[in-house]
Amino acid sequence: MPAIFDVRNRVACVTGASSGLGRQAASLLAQAGARVIGIARRAEELEAWRTGVQGDTAAVTADLSDRGNLAALAAEIAEPFGAPDILINAAGINTRQHADEVTAEGWDVTLNLNLAAPFFLAQAMVPAMKKRGWGRIVNFASLQSRRAFASGISYGASKGGVEQMTRAMAEAWSGHGITANAVAPGFFRTELTGPVFANPDLAKRNADQTCIGRNGEPEDLDGPLMFFCSPASDYVTGQTLFVDGGFTAK
Repeated sequence: MPAIFDVRNRVACVTGASSGLGRQAASLLAQAGARVIGIARRAEELEAWRTGVQGDTAAVTADLSDRGNLAALAAEIAEPFGAPDILINAAGINTRQHADEVTAEGWDVTLNLNLAAPFFLAQAMVPAMKKRGWGRIVNFASLQSRRAFASGISYGASKGGVEQMTRAMAEAWSGHGITANAVAPGFFRTELTGPVFANPDLAKRNADQTCIGRNGEPEDLDGPLMFFCSPASDYVTGQTLFVDGGFTAK
């Protein structure tokens, strides 16, 4: 690995590590030599990730939508390898409810997990990053950060917030050597997008909407994530990179 992309011996925390793009991100960093703490709600799936990947890894089971527990969780995350240098906020939920059907409870769960948890985890980890003068925060935005999709009002509101939050994090913390950026994946086959890919016609329409002509594969995020997590992005902060095959370009 060229030095500019070197994350060896960095401590990384990845939320949503039990499945999908979070699992891909956690595995990528572990294989690149980082010491990775995976966070997820489902203990069995999280342990399967930990035992199935090469590298120094640890797992912490937690419900990130419980905002009252995030400060204690941050302390638990620091136990295996020390305070993280890198935070990837990949955990998320999409209830896919029409605006007429959204409940207060569903709205709160979505906003807590997709928007509040990334902020409060970062806030808890930033003091240690400041002391080192180096840190990386990578949030997961979405096509719905800028596009309105059917039955996506609570999810879209949360992901629109993630894009703005990322800019605000950069303004607050980048003077201390901490960059904050976001990736906005297009249509990738994950548990979260299962309903989309269960409809072959819809999946094909989404692929046809891209400039490249296909939907995303998990490894398509590897390069952008390594860029944002490494010294390669020292002078890049507050940005959202759409990894969507050109979906938003058309």
